[in-house]
Amino acid sequence: MDGLETISLGRVVISKLLISAATLFLAFSLGCNPSPESRPAEEPGEQPSSKEPIAQRAVLVTGASSGIGRKTAELLATKGFFVYAGARKEKDLKALDAIENIQAIRLDVTVPADIEAAVATVRAAGRGLYGLVNNAGVTVIAPLIEVTEKDFNFQMNVNAYGPYRVTKAFAPLIIESKGRITTTGSASGITTWSLGGPYAMSKHAIEAFTDVLAMEMQPFGVQVSLIEPGNYRTKLNTSMRQRLEARGYTSENSLYKDDIDKLIEMSESKLLSAVYLEEPDEVAEAFLHALSDKSPKRRYLVVPYQHEAAITVNAAITRLVQINEGHSYSYSREELIGMLDKALGDL
Repeated sequence: MDGLETISLGRVVISKLLISAATLFLAFSLGCNPSPESRPAEEPGEQPSSKEPIAQRAVLVTGASSGIGRKTAELLATKGFFVYAGARKEKDLKALDAIENIQAIRLDVTVPADIEAAVATVRAAGRGLYGLVNNAGVTVIAPLIEVTEKDFNFQMNVNAYGPYRVTKAFAPLIIESKGRITTTGSASGITTWSLGGPYAMSKHAIEAFTDVLAMEMQPFGVQVSLIEPGNYRTKLNTSMRQRLEARGYTSENSLYKDDIDKLIEMSESKLLSAVYLEEPDEVAEAFLHALSDKSPKRRYLVVPYQHEAAITVNAAITRLVQINEGHSYSYSREELIGMLDKALGDL
């Protein structure tokens, strides 16, 4: 499945970025959203540094037809990588093929035959494979007690099984080159939000996938990273509304009618376009750093606004406090602070 393609909840299709942004609006109100001018200046350390030579190293990017995947494929191609760009639709394949240093590959991460053919194509080219960008993903928005098993399975099939399948298939090539494996996670892999259960569960799974994979790849000299984007500009608003109308969506039978109606109302407004103007260029830069720096980070939280970072970090801290609370081996405040200081020192 391509990049940020949206799917239906029963008869509703809601995009990841739009719904995530709308949910933040409902939870925190747009009054707390800073303007683009309030963003802190970019720190020099955020730029890729100490890069290893990357001349014509080959990288596969799944879900490269649009959004984060397209931006990442284009950036890597301009930086000297040879990019195998996975997409499903013929028009997207042709568009990708027209870009220098990019070869389009028909690839649906839910179709084993597509994956096998992609491996064969890469092997036949003789370049090997240095990097893998597991980016293809979809979003199912639904109350957990109402989501259909079909939609839930679809969510996991793409977002959790997809990276598993593709990584397993290309692991021999990556191990051979002592390369890099990167995956698109989400701030929703750390936070949670009402109606976003299926999506958040899939991205929480990718958190564990990344950590375990890093342990298992370390003996082979393969480094593993997770890119965790926040909300960036999307061009899916128009197509989402068209699909909603085509499916004749109604929330009348939902226990969460008011919440769903608010999300739909937000999707039809121009307000989010006025607030979230950022293209995902910073996300592509994070992938570049993870694939080219001598010391890539395990996790890259990449958000366009400070309040999104605050929500995400606070969610992680809240979970830590809850884990530590009220059991026989709880740590004191001072001990927790000491553990945090040590963790910061180990970075």
